[in-house]
Amino acid sequence: MQATADSTKMDCVWSNWRSQAIDLLYWRDIKQTGIVFGSFLLLLFSLTQFSVVSVVAYLALAALSATISFRIYKSVLQAVQKTDEGHPFKAYLELEITLSQEQIQKYTDCLQFYVNSTLKELRRLFLVQDLVDSLKFAVLMWLLTYVGALFNGLTLLLMAVVSMFTLPVVYVKHQAQIDQYLGLVRTHINAVVAKIQAKIPGAKRHTE
Repeated sequence: MQATADSTKMDCVWSNWRSQAIDLLYWRDIKQTGIVFGSFLLLLFSLTQFSVVSVVAYLALAALSATISFRIYKSVLQAVQKTDEGHPFKAYLELEITLSQEQIQKYTDCLQFYVNSTLKELRRLFLVQDLVDSLKFAVLMWLLTYVGALFNGLTLLLMAVVSMFTLPVVYVKHQAQIDQYLGLVRTHINAVVAKIQAKIPGAKRHTE
């Protein structure tokens, strides 16, 4: 019963996050997606030019400059108009931002679930539970050695962010053509995998 409840809770958390991510990546709220996309690009471009410490320091200084200037402006305005509106950030200062024990437990359980799933999958691949899957993983790692030689981590991350915010929209606009080509590629890959499974002893999937 407890396992079922935990699984249901993880599904709810994942469903909520997935829904929010889909809304962002498909530009359903252009303003919100633009802000998130632009912020990611600005941060990554900054990291290509400066160290992490410098970027964090510059961002903090920019935020402080904005808030201090606005605070002084509102104070002067209140003094000139002789009003008493109070602190300009009073609503935000009184906003509750602490995480409850339930929220912490929820996110901890979610993290634990994905860490355990990842560890189990890596164990399955490295200990060759399924030979074909392990060979696919080996080919992927081999290809990544060439990718790593051509691009550094930040460049790859920048390309990944741009792709995340552009490819879904492109897919929606040209879904029929893309599905057709993907179907051909998938059929070819399945045919190759089937030949490998037929020729290599122990390569067939285990059924439990």
